[in-house]
Amino acid sequence: MIDFHIHVTPFDTGGAQGGLLPTEALRLARCAGFRAVGLIVRADASSLSFLFPALLLLVRNCSLYAGVEAFAGVELVHVPPALLPDAVAEARSMGAKLVLAHGETIVRNPATTVETGTNLAAIAAGVDILAHPGLITPQDAAFAAEKGVRLELSLAPWHCLANAHIVRAAALANAPLLLNSDARTPADFYPPDATRTLRQSAALGATADPAALAAEARKLAQSLLR
Repeated sequence: MIDFHIHVTPFDTGGAQGGLLPTEALRLARCAGFRAVGLIVRADASSLSFLFPALLLLVRNCSLYAGVEAFAGVELVHVPPALLPDAVAEARSMGAKLVLAHGETIVRNPATTVETGTNLAAIAAGVDILAHPGLITPQDAAFAAEKGVRLELSLAPWHCLANAHIVRAAALANAPLLLNSDARTPADFYPPDATRTLRQSAALGATADPAALAAEARKLAQSLLR
């Protein structure tokens, strides 16, 4: 199993919103049966320059001993759409293996409601994964297919409520899909059997093929290893 959206923080904040410590996340992922994970810092233009280098160093130093292949990445959050191309370019120049953008989820609160137009801008900027894109338009899904941007199906509460819509939009546009957890606490990890069942149930509940989702995850992991 592979999960490209696990939130971590390079600094101990006592399990606050930023996520898990990287070594903690790697241990939990291994116990949950994952073979590869994307460890993601949540950042904007003001925090990227100090959060991501610390994560990259930790991943390089620790992943060899964790029994799990790890990729250091960033989820760009609340970046104005016009500035997303610069933010994506900066993240890649710093060595980010994975660049996600926080999509236009149906969850409506100040922490999660990004500016309208973020889905389109993130796709145009060439992110690897558009996280929980909510009620993505057919036009944006088609653009994602053209650009090779993967649309995320989420296991996270509330974000997951748009999964069926995302599956339908992706199927019509032939856009690639990934299933991720958006994990950020130890409670978001389960024993291997429960993890497999949960992921299969989420995929089938959204009328997506679990085998196709797993194949897309392997494809991305292999490209990141090159």
